[in-house]
Amino acid sequence: MKYSPGMLGLIRLFGIISMNLLIVNPGFTQPDLESTHIGMDEKLGEFIPLELAFFDENGDSVRLGDFIDKPTILAFVYYDCPGICTPLLNGLVDVLQKYDGLPGKDYSIVTISINELDNPAGATLKKENYLASFKTEFPENEWHFLTGDTASIAAITNAVGFRYERKGIDFIHPGLLTILAADGKIIRYLFGITFNQFDLKMALIEAIEGRPGPTIAKILQLCFSYDPDGRKYAFNFLRVTGTVVLFFVLIFVGYLVVSSKLRKAQIGVK
Repeated sequence: MKYSPGMLGLIRLFGIISMNLLIVNPGFTQPDLESTHIGMDEKLGEFIPLELAFFDENGDSVRLGDFIDKPTILAFVYYDCPGICTPLLNGLVDVLQKYDGLPGKDYSIVTISINELDNPAGATLKKENYLASFKTEFPENEWHFLTGDTASIAAITNAVGFRYERKGIDFIHPGLLTILAADGKIIRYLFGITFNQFDLKMALIEAIEGRPGPTIAKILQLCFSYDPDGRKYAFNFLRVTGTVVLFFVLIFVGYLVVSSKLRKAQIGVK
């Protein structure tokens, strides 16, 4: 099929524009870790040990794998914390009340105490208080408050990269949530004690990778990507623009092909 020089030049121009826009973004560099024993070593893509044993609110021995069978929000606190633990869990309740996902279907929550002296009685009290803080009823089997011994606590915090220190009877530790997939894979960290509804939604969407998701989830994944520098999801301008340009390039090429065939058909008729 032959094109005029003008058409060939236009095709080349569209090709150059689309290729430049679709070049893979080198992304963001991982921020340097603070030279302290307190903080986070991000271990995205690694798996937590689901066989670890803890005690639930009833004092029964359980495995982490008993609770992690869907996207899971994991929070480290301790139950008599005078610092950020209460604001952290309050922030979690607040964002969940704005989030349109369903507990038990789209996610569950596991809270683990980093204090080996905490016991099921204290876990029960915390659970009752936070379940009661929801404006609508939250299913009690979808938020678990666990306690454990030193070895289990050290194993799970090391697996997640959560670094903390004991100071007297208290602990100094970072504030964050860890988002896990159903197989225990670490998907994302949400830092702080207040959380953005959209960041939570995107992290939980990522946690269901490998399972069929709704069309809107696929569109969101196309349009937004995680910025590890800003530690939030950002609109991916290059990806979206490149996709749009490529779409119009394909339409234009299709038009040229069809119009050329029509012209040949007309010539054949004459």
